[in-house]
Amino acid sequence: MSETDSGATGGGPRTTALDAVHRALGATMTDFAGWDMPLRYGSERDEHVAVRTRAGLFDLSHMGEITVTGQQAGELLDYALVGHLSRLSVGRARYTMLCDASGGILDDLIVYRTGEDTYMVVANASNAQTVLDALRERSAGFGAEVRDDRDAYALIAVQGPEAAGILKGVTDADLEGLKYYAGLPGTVAGRDALIARTGYTGEDGFELFVSPSDAVAVWEALTEAGAPAGLVPCGLSCRDTLRLEAGMPLYGHELTTRTTPFDAGMGRIVKFEKTTNDGAFVGREPLEAAAGQAETSPPRKLVGLIAEGRRVPRAGYEVVSAADGSVIGEVTSGAPSPTLGKPIAIAYVDPAFAEPGTEGVAVDIRGSHEPYEVVALPFYKRQR
Repeated sequence: MSETDSGATGGGPRTTALDAVHRALGATMTDFAGWDMPLRYGSERDEHVAVRTRAGLFDLSHMGEITVTGQQAGELLDYALVGHLSRLSVGRARYTMLCDASGGILDDLIVYRTGEDTYMVVANASNAQTVLDALRERSAGFGAEVRDDRDAYALIAVQGPEAAGILKGVTDADLEGLKYYAGLPGTVAGRDALIARTGYTGEDGFELFVSPSDAVAVWEALTEAGAPAGLVPCGLSCRDTLRLEAGMPLYGHELTTRTTPFDAGMGRIVKFEKTTNDGAFVGREPLEAAAGQAETSPPRKLVGLIAEGRRVPRAGYEVVSAADGSVIGEVTSGAPSPTLGKPIAIAYVDPAFAEPGTEGVAVDIRGSHEPYEVVALPFYKRQR
């Protein structure tokens, strides 16, 4: 799907292969990372509840797919990323991060090993070019090729407790044998697909990488198969509240170049024990320092906040001590939670106020210090 094929005109946002479908469904569209994407189709709350209780269908074709191939593809990714990707089994996926030389996060990624010498790196839309450029730069000296495959795929997700039953009716894949964070080739509605058991909602679900020319047929087949189970199309707005309830970080909010994986409470994904490349990887020394600091004297911690009242916090709002009004942190994401029935937020706070149940914490909402309860993340965890 080239710029022309995707329907982009002039300097306007690109459109996905499903653009006409979204418009026919009456979606409210928005420019997101240079793409014209569905924000909602009706009530974002209803879409959120559908994913929690039934199933939702998402167009995620704005995500950036990058293929890394060659005999040293695994070694390259071990050097370029914080994870140990050469140890990943074929057919499995791993959440990881791309950091800069100072340990700051350039993007969070999912990497699929699709063959012995082939990996697919999936980047956030806003950072896809940054990731592509970094991987190409870091590939020098490795027997590996980094290929931009963003135009080769449309990405459709079906998420929710009914997702497996819906997909089972239109695929030949063994879904029961497909583990979480795994992917396998198969067909959906007779079209070739990479079927991955991954997602960004906190529910069971699948992400389907298909040719853009097959996207409409796959979407329509899932819509028809899911109708008896209450499947609804879902936009980016409810995807954000779903991931927020699930405590999943969002790049540009919880994750930035000013934060390390250890700041975000995700130090476990940094694999210092890697032996490939003599253990070297980009950002290793600063990340080792960040790991030590996180153990002894972390400058801040990521926590959940639940409102005692009804006012909604937003990114950038100050977290304050209710006792003296001093600033103790900053909200990174906030929204009303349809599941909890209260406003919630994720925030970086002073470690002295990070323990769940800590009293005397408030959020400055337009000059009013609104009381909030400190809780451990996530806010919501599905019953497996």
